[in-house]
Amino acid sequence: MTSEELGFGIYVHWPFCVSKCPYCDFNSHVRASIDEAAWRDALVGELAHMAELAPGRTVTSIFFGGGTPSLMNPATVAAVLDAVPEHWSVAADVEITLEANPGSVEAGRFAGYRAAGVNRVSLGVQALDDNALRALGRQHNEAQALAAIEIARNTFPSMSFDLIYARMGQTPESWRDELIQALLLGTDHLSLYQLTIEPGTQFHTLARRGALDLPNEDAQADMYETTQVLTDAAGLNAYEISNHAKTNARSRHNTTYWRSGEWVGVGPGAHGRINEDGGVSIQRRQERAPETWLAACGRDGHATAETETIEGEDRLAEVLMMGMRLVDGLSDHDMRRAAGRSWNEAVDPETLGHLVETGMLERDVTHVRATAQGRQVLNSVLSMMLA
Repeated sequence: MTSEELGFGIYVHWPFCVSKCPYCDFNSHVRASIDEAAWRDALVGELAHMAELAPGRTVTSIFFGGGTPSLMNPATVAAVLDAVPEHWSVAADVEITLEANPGSVEAGRFAGYRAAGVNRVSLGVQALDDNALRALGRQHNEAQALAAIEIARNTFPSMSFDLIYARMGQTPESWRDELIQALLLGTDHLSLYQLTIEPGTQFHTLARRGALDLPNEDAQADMYETTQVLTDAAGLNAYEISNHAKTNARSRHNTTYWRSGEWVGVGPGAHGRINEDGGVSIQRRQERAPETWLAACGRDGHATAETETIEGEDRLAEVLMMGMRLVDGLSDHDMRRAAGRSWNEAVDPETLGHLVETGMLERDVTHVRATAQGRQVLNSVLSMMLA
């Protein structure tokens, strides 16, 4: 797959939320008030700066992430989208995704986002159970989630929503019932994440005290297997460890990440990658604190805090950690393009052979991919590949 086939993405980070969820380690912040006009101007200005660093590309995807982008005024989204073609050409079938919470206020903005140009929405539903939603710190209930899914399905050409499983007190049987309910709602894409306890979160503090009643490893494995069986039966096949989609409904933007493509990132804490020949990638990271980012944009026209060249073994590790999450795996061409070396040059052939023999990997003439078994223990597989 060439760089042109991978496309070129733009990531826009909106860092604000109504409240901080206890499981979340994303760059999100709660503020009493926001000068949205100043933020709009800063985002548009940072796009202009990024265009100077990555000229001549054709934009194939734009992704508004957060935080909670559905707290943005649709006029702000429109201003950002209107700025993009001032600097780059834009593909006729560009995918434009906005992450949204399914509360009634956010759902009321959906028509405005569609008018601004958004053609795909990703809803942070997380659970179809009111008790679970409260435990996860969510501000919506099940009824609001179902209503938002219905509105999104009737407003946007494409719609996805997220669920978290292996939650506190959850059983394989209750997850099966919840997933069946989700699959009957008519989406063409589902992101299904196993709850992870991230350092620095409220859940991490509770887990260290033994105050979280989480399913054991066997129950978690049962839930993962149930997820694969039910989504396959519904025609939403896994294409990445946590993502399932109908044919032609895969997230183009996220696939660019997983295949080590190119994108620019604007907004607090956003990352971007511009690739060079020979398996070299230039990473740019924006200032993380919202006020610091906004001040830097006003002062300098951008808020890049760090530029790093990633190459050699670091680039190889990155390419493998991202690409092996995909069900399709990586081809020799992928490896040469992204890491600057073939599979046999990148990973010891004896190690590859051992992982194939033990059922962790599959290898054919062109590709290496993790098996279903291997994807369940991918971190261990990657450790062996990178040893």
